[in-house]
This record gives sequence, structure tokens and C-alpha cells, in this order.
Amino acid sequence: MLLAGLAFKIVTDPYVGRLCYVRVYSGKLTVGAAVQNSTKSRKERLGRILRMSANQREDLKELYAGDIAGIVGFKETFTGDTLSDATQPVILETIRFPEPVISVAIEPKTQLDQDKMTEALQKLAEEDPTFQVRLDDSTGQTLISGMGELHLEVLVDRMLREFRVSANVGRRQVAYRETLGRTVTQDGEFERHTGAKTQYGRVVLEVGPAGQGAGIRFVNRLKKDALPESLTQAAEAGVRESLESGVLAGYPMVDVAVTLLEATYDPETASEPAYKVAASQAIRQAFEKAEPVLLEPVMKVEVVAPEEFTGDVMSDLGTRRAEISSMSPRAGGVQVIDAFVPLAQMFGYATDLRSASQGRGTFTMEFDHYAPAPRDVVERVTLGGM
Repeated sequence: MLLAGLAFKIVTDPYVGRLCYVRVYSGKLTVGAAVQNSTKSRKERLGRILRMSANQREDLKELYAGDIAGIVGFKETFTGDTLSDATQPVILETIRFPEPVISVAIEPKTQLDQDKMTEALQKLAEEDPTFQVRLDDSTGQTLISGMGELHLEVLVDRMLREFRVSANVGRRQVAYRETLGRTVTQDGEFERHTGAKTQYGRVVLEVGPAGQGAGIRFVNRLKKDALPESLTQAAEAGVRESLESGVLAGYPMVDVAVTLLEATYDPETASEPAYKVAASQAIRQAFEKAEPVLLEPVMKVEVVAPEEFTGDVMSDLGTRRAEISSMSPRAGGVQVIDAFVPLAQMFGYATDLRSASQGRGTFTMEFDHYAPAPRDVVERVTLGGM
């Protein structure tokens, strides 16, 4: 039977190092064997197979269908990757993770802490796909992003406690996104003379909204052989790099469709950097004309509180721009309130809910979608506010 297994968790173990948890769906895994990571088209070799039971580890020689164990030795396999036979690779349905919705800046206190922090953040990001680390080009700060206040608090605590990193943590920031309001067509051109050589590239792009949840779409509408594949790829790279930062407040662009309509090609002057820059210039100029829109993360919130406090809870939610979707009674004289609330309005809600319900109310929330931010939020964000 052919091998099919799914890597579903990465853990940094203090005794064995990087541990990849795998469930086998068919076939078998054998110590020392080479397997195919069909998601990334890379080969991996099994060093050890460990059956974990609390703090006990048992070495195994083989894993069969239905077994779950930790694998030592995988270097490029991450959460959601499929393991299969190299001769007949298969790809299982991957695990989809939501985008982070909140960020904080983190700075090491000493140069020694800088090195330790880099290693710690890398290991934490490998373990948790919803945790992201990036460098803010405008400020030079390291930003860590996660799914909520508690999520980041736990990760920061682990970094300080487990990895012994001394660092200063900045204030929380909402992870906004940007998109476009209408479709425009834009010409982008790049020309550079270096000595006797000229580099030249020109593209025409159609840029506009792609619909909620569509992500980034790049479509090549050029006639066949109008532009070599390498130059088309360079233009796409320029587009995707430009979409990493919007024009309103520098947040990543989402749900944008870009179509390559035309390109000027001269084999004597064409170069990949020229087409990459030309596409980048076209995108940046298109942003200004395509009515950029700031998107804010909206959370799905469920509040459970005694009936006598429902009015106060509803009133508080109203001040947070909440959209109430339903209310329903539950046994024990409590009400369940379901609502959609912008994340920026939920900071400190746990304390306010306790005050409004005499400590008897509870709530849960999870990311639901991005929605256009109102004008006052746009003005505050673009002027450097939260």
C-alpha cells in the first residue's frame, strides 16, 4: 500500500531537537527510509520514530496506517505537509490557517539577546503557523503577529521563560489590510543606460479588486511568445513584492487581481530586473488611481451573561460598533449574544464585561472576516494611530 501521511505539528523538544508529529493514513514509515514531501517536492530522511507519552519516549522501527508519532530528522517538513512515496506522490488536503489579526513590536535589550531572540522567534514560528514574524521596513522594528492578545502574551512569555530572552514589548497593533475600490489600467516603463548597455522593460497592467477572499491573482493575457517566460515571471515578482505594502498605511494588499495586458520586448535590451521594476512602478501608480480601501479585521464574538445584565452588555457592545447577529436564552437564566465586532474595539473587553455583569459574564471570539474601515478609523490609522 502506498504511503500517505500528514505532518500536523512541529515541536522543539529540549532533548531530541526538532520533532515533527505525523499521522500515517496508508502504507508505512520506516526508520532510515527516505520519503517524499510531496507538498514541497523535497526528499526527507527519517532519523528516529518516537512514540510520545507525556514525558516518556519510546523508539519505534516502523509506523503503520492509523499510527501517530514524532519524527526526528525532518528539516523542511512543516505543519500541513504531506509525506508520500517518491515514485507515486500524493497530496492530502492541507490545513488552512487564518491570517494573524494583531501585532506587537519586540526589541531585544542587548546584542546577545538579539541573537537569542532571532533563534527563539524562528522556532516558535515553526511550531505555530498562525504566528508570524516580519521586519518593518519603515521603522526597522521586529513585529510579531498572532490571533489575539492572549495568543501573543503566551508566545512572548515562552520566549522570555523558555529561551531566556530579555526584550521590550511594544503596544499592540491591529493587523489591518488594504485593497482596491475600482479597476484601472496602468503603463509601467523602466529604462537604464549603463555604459554601452541599455536595460529596458515596459508592461501594461490592469489592476483592481478581486472579491473578498480571492487573495492575490496574477493573470497573463499576452499573446503566445510575446514575452519570454522568465520576463513574465520577473514582472509577476515585481507585482507581488509591491502588493506587500499598500499606499494608505503600508499594510499588505489583499483580494487584488492583476492582469498583464501588454508588454514591449526587445531581446537586445530586455532584462529581468527591468521588467520587475516596470511592473512594480505600474502597480504603485495604479494604487493611487484605484481608490485604495483600508480593511479592518472583524471578530465573531459570543457573549454569555445573566439575563439581568443583558441590557448593560448590549449597551457596551453598541459603543464598540458591534453588529448583533442573534440573541438566544440558555438554561440557568443566561443569554447568549452573538455579534460581529471590529478587533480594534475589543481591547480590554474582558475587564469591561466583568464590570457590566458583576463578574458573571464570559465571552469567546475568533477572526471572521475583513471589512472596509469607517472614515474616522482610516484617518486615525493613516495619521499613525492604532
